[in-house]
Amino acid sequence: MSILDDARLGFSDIWPAALAAVPIGLLFGALAAGKGLSPLEVFVMGALVFAGGAQFAAVELWASPAPVFAIIFSTLLINARHVLMSASIAPKLGRFSTAQKLTGLYYMADENWALAEKRARVRQLTPAYWFGMIVPFVSCWLTTTTVGATVGAAMGDPRRLGADFAFTALFIALVASFWKGRVTFWTVAAAGIASALTYKFVGPPWHVAAGALSGLLAAWLAAGTEPDVVAEGVKS
Repeated sequence: MSILDDARLGFSDIWPAALAAVPIGLLFGALAAGKGLSPLEVFVMGALVFAGGAQFAAVELWASPAPVFAIIFSTLLINARHVLMSASIAPKLGRFSTAQKLTGLYYMADENWALAEKRARVRQLTPAYWFGMIVPFVSCWLTTTTVGATVGAAMGDPRRLGADFAFTALFIALVASFWKGRVTFWTVAAAGIASALTYKFVGPPWHVAAGALSGLLAAWLAAGTEPDVVAEGVKS
């Protein structure tokens, strides 16, 4: 497969996620503008941070003077999952140069990470495929957030149309593509329940950490009772 074909395949895999990001990007831009950020500041924030959840958290906490410690702590906690995501995908980037790894991982998001993991199951990851996903996805986010900040209140709130469910639907589809029976069920169930309860009784951003830790624990416990895992342990 040529480099161009590989890049096209990456684009064909990521475009549904990019489309789902459009209303979320517009919403974020409008919220940021409401907090006093200019379109240029919104664009620069997206280019330097590129983390939707962390950006929303930062804007929600934005005030004058800015609560720097609260913003840093919240965004750090929300983005802690990227440590595990990077550890998972890094061994599969053997054909990447150091610069490609650093740039690619800097702009890694949940969507392109999940699609890359799925691709690595059947074929080796290539820089062309990876950046074929990242470039349009990042460009879409930067464009829509800037437009949202520019249009602002005239756009209205996309949530009134249920547009904020686009990402939720996308993540449901991604989880379904990784389904492996009971291990996946218990992992998703534990993470979802822990996250929902923590969000209700404690509040954000602690629900992210609670969901991640509960999901990891459930996956470890469920995998330890799988017949094939037990059988392998007996053989060794």
